[in-house]
Amino acid sequence: MFKAIRIGILLIILFFVAMSTWLTQARSTDWNNSLWVKIYPINADGSDVSDNYIGKLKVEDFAAIEKFIAAETERYGRTISRPVRIELGDQIHEQPPRIDAATSMLDVMWWSLKMRWWASNTAGEQDSIDPDVRIFVRYHQLDHVFVLENSVGLQKGMVGIVNAYASRHQRGANNVIIAHEFLHTLGATDKYNPINGQPTPPDGLGNPELNPLYPQTAAEIMGGRIALAADDAVVPKSLKYALIGPLTASEINLTD
Repeated sequence: MFKAIRIGILLIILFFVAMSTWLTQARSTDWNNSLWVKIYPINADGSDVSDNYIGKLKVEDFAAIEKFIAAETERYGRTISRPVRIELGDQIHEQPPRIDAATSMLDVMWWSLKMRWWASNTAGEQDSIDPDVRIFVRYHQLDHVFVLENSVGLQKGMVGIVNAYASRHQRGANNVIIAHEFLHTLGATDKYNPINGQPTPPDGLGNPELNPLYPQTAAEIMGGRIALAADDAVVPKSLKYALIGPLTASEINLTD
C-alpha cells in the first residue's frame, strides 16, 4: 500500500512538472530568442589543482560554444545572431545527486526529480533570475590513469552535469562535452554505441557521404567523436572539428 501511494504521489508530481517544463522546452527550440545558458564550476575531486583552475576561469573560456551554436544554426537557415548566451556562475561547493548504474525505473525517476530540485536550488542568490539552461561542470585533476564518469544532460529540467579536466590543454575537449550535454537539454539524442563509444553511422558521423567512409575529419556533435575507423574514434580537440548533423538538427527544431 505504501509503495502504491508513493508511486501515485510521484506520478502526480511528475505530471505537474512535465506540464510546466513543456512550455519551456517548446520555447527553447523555437530559435526566435537567445537562450541563456549558465555554467557553474564544481571542484569534483577536492584538489588544489582543480580549485586553482576554477579560480582562473573566465566566461571567454566558453566562447567557442556560443560560436559553434551560432555557426550551426546559421548553416541551417536560422537568422538569430546569438542563439546562445553563456554566463559563468560562481563556484558551487556541493556535489550533485548521484545515481547507481543498476537502478529501477522508479529510482531513475526519483533521481531526476532530485537532480532538478538540486539544480534549481543550489545556486542560491546568484540565480535571482533563472537561466534557461544550467550546466554544472565538475572539474577533475588531469590524470591519465583516471577515467571520467559519464556526463548527462536532462531535457526535463534543462540541466546538465559535465565531468571535465582541470587543464587548459583540455579546454577545447571540455567545450565539446559541454555543447553535447547542452544539446541534450534541447532534445537531441546520443548517436554513438553506449558500449564502446563508437559513433553510429550514418547519423553519428560528421560526413556520412565520405568515400571512403573512414577516416572522418569531423565529429557529429551527438556522435561525440571523430570516427577514424569502424572500430576507432577520438574526442575532438575542439568544436572546430564538430558539427550538428541533419537528424540532430531535426530533433532540436533547426529544420522544418
